[in-house]
Amino acid sequence: MTTSFEWTLPRGTIIKGKWRQNSYRVERLLGEGANGKVFLVERQRNWFAMKIGADTVDLQSEVNVLQSIAKQRTGSRSEPYLVEVDDMRASDGKEYPFYIMRYIRGATLSDYLSKQGMDWFPVVGYSLLGKLAELHDGGWTFGDVKVENVLVADYGRVELVDFGGVTAMGKSVRQFTEIYDRGYWNAGTRTADARYDLFSFGVLCIQLHESQRLAQLTSALLPQNRTPEELLKLAYANPRLKPLSGWLNKALNGGFTDAREASGSWRQWMNRPGQRGHATPAPGWMKGLFVASAALLATTIYWLLRV
Repeated sequence: MTTSFEWTLPRGTIIKGKWRQNSYRVERLLGEGANGKVFLVERQRNWFAMKIGADTVDLQSEVNVLQSIAKQRTGSRSEPYLVEVDDMRASDGKEYPFYIMRYIRGATLSDYLSKQGMDWFPVVGYSLLGKLAELHDGGWTFGDVKVENVLVADYGRVELVDFGGVTAMGKSVRQFTEIYDRGYWNAGTRTADARYDLFSFGVLCIQLHESQRLAQLTSALLPQNRTPEELLKLAYANPRLKPLSGWLNKALNGGFTDAREASGSWRQWMNRPGQRGHATPAPGWMKGLFVASAALLATTIYWLLRV
């Protein structure tokens, strides 16, 4: 999808809010969606993400979601996601609304797994399901679950980015990407509910493991032949996904009530006997910690025996 406006902001551009008068220096473009662009900006040596949109009403709906999430997190130790909302005047003379979010330092989901290894996939997936559950608890559907909208920080901690597709449950999904869309696969409507996000999550799992074959599948199938069963064939054929095929079957066919139930089932899969060393081997950092601890213990015993 393309943005509703095409201009960009060069590095070093100063953006000053019309109402609050706070100034931000643009560092670079972080991403773009159907209703705006997100820039990395700096103010008083602090980094933020600034989303600029062309339509005030459209952007206000995202602000409402972020404010709702902030209320849910009242009392938690996490930093507020929404920092401020204001308007800016661009070089074309027009005014555009923007809001400031805290900046999440992390890698995209695909980049993180490429660097750290697919051993981290179960941990990251569990964290992502937790984030979706938070939204669902507040009555929202994320809508546009996809690889590009997930950032991963240290130890597999996940954050969702670009809330342009977030939709109140029961409404028509505002923004989606076809390959992750339940309607595209003839698996249900585009009405926002928890199962919509879980379907997209299931496709995301397959996308991470079988991106090339998934692309071939979508180009080869006629619209009327797109079904969850076609997606599951890819899962059955992949050694890492095959143990997860039962979970994926429920996610792709609407078998879970909500993300809390799906998360609990995912945790059971992670802890199943025999899964360690195959679908969910210990991450590299954990192995290294074990080796270091064993070496320290051996050294301690050696010196105790000498004494």
